[in-house]
Amino acid sequence: MSVPLDAPRRSDAFDIDALAAFDFDPRTRVVFGAGTIARLGELTRELGGSRVLVVTDDGIERAGHVAKAVSSLREAGLHTTVFKDVQPNPTTDDVDRGLIVAKAERIDFLVAVGGGSSMDCAKGINFLLTNGGRMQDYWGIGKATKPMLPLIAIPTTAGTGSEAQSFALIADAKTHMKMACGDKKAACRVAILDPELTLSMPASVTAATGIDAISHALESYVTTKRNPISQLFARRAWKLLARGFEEVVGERSRKSEVRSQKEGMLTDNVESSSSRSSLATRHSSLLPARGSMLLGAHLAGAAIENSMLGATHALANPLTAHYGITHGLAVGLMLPHVIRFNAPVVSDLYGKLAEDVGLCAADDPRAAELLAARVALLIESSGSPTYLSTCGVERTMLRQLAIEAAKQWTGTFNPRGVDESSLVELYEAAFDPV
Repeated sequence: MSVPLDAPRRSDAFDIDALAAFDFDPRTRVVFGAGTIARLGELTRELGGSRVLVVTDDGIERAGHVAKAVSSLREAGLHTTVFKDVQPNPTTDDVDRGLIVAKAERIDFLVAVGGGSSMDCAKGINFLLTNGGRMQDYWGIGKATKPMLPLIAIPTTAGTGSEAQSFALIADAKTHMKMACGDKKAACRVAILDPELTLSMPASVTAATGIDAISHALESYVTTKRNPISQLFARRAWKLLARGFEEVVGERSRKSEVRSQKEGMLTDNVESSSSRSSLATRHSSLLPARGSMLLGAHLAGAAIENSMLGATHALANPLTAHYGITHGLAVGLMLPHVIRFNAPVVSDLYGKLAEDVGLCAADDPRAAELLAARVALLIESSGSPTYLSTCGVERTMLRQLAIEAAKQWTGTFNPRGVDESSLVELYEAAFDPV
């Protein structure tokens, strides 16, 4: 069923059924707005930092974001060291390398600049620097016994929402098993959300991280651990992300225009000034959509912190482990099918999400299918894969993938129970067009 991306939208008003008991413990201050990275030094000083380790990766440094962070820190008179040896999907080896630097520089404060990998690695370094041992010792929840250092996170992608979470996702370098290491003390003290930093994201990264954020909003809204706070965050995140995603994936067709403008600057000095002005205007026009994505991803991350995730992520992780499919793309392959699978038990909740983006009334019996179709269309519109068969996945591997997915922690919070058999069926549904 095809749902146009420009379907009419209903009112922004929404309700939360505040019936369940909950315990909301916010730990992260949020500083949002264009140019807010310039406040990093000031905010670090407020929290008592003096010797700062900036955790990042080569790509983020090349984009110029690390230089902005370091400049702000040094202007505030803070000793600053950069550790940029973070790989995608960080392992215990990444954390151990960062720990060596942190100890040598006598670090008392951490700053993470980048995507979820940088933030996870910074949290991992924090665990070991303050509490000792190995990352394996912290697999689970609440296993750190000593205070941890303050951490400021500056996301440059609108995806993981890790800056809103107290978990570090670190893979064991030998077994490749991903370990979720959670502790309230690991939560960021401040999250700086500067949409200007996300303008440099390539289209492929924009799509993959955006899909991941959308899945966080949709999954956290319906988990068995959902509560009024997590649903408040998740539902607002969904509306911000669904609308922002349409705009930012539309950048793909504008990239060539921007490149042409840059080339023109090199070959036509007469028009270089107007070209630069046009480029600046284009970037400025994208900030609202980029801001919607960044704030939406953060709110979705806050929702996860309060309600966990579901079967989509359980299904995605084995795809990444066996076939190297980028996490966000693996999530996108499975999300529409999980929505359809969950529909019999949370149709009322999916109805509200469908109404939020103007697909139908909340009580429409078609709501879950319309929502699934909408999500599938958003994914397809970004140029991301929509079937496992196009990603090199062999049908003969589906049973093994399901066995591994059944062991994933997130699947235990899915609103409709999953087991090996149902997970095979979900992989089958996503394998190729019916």
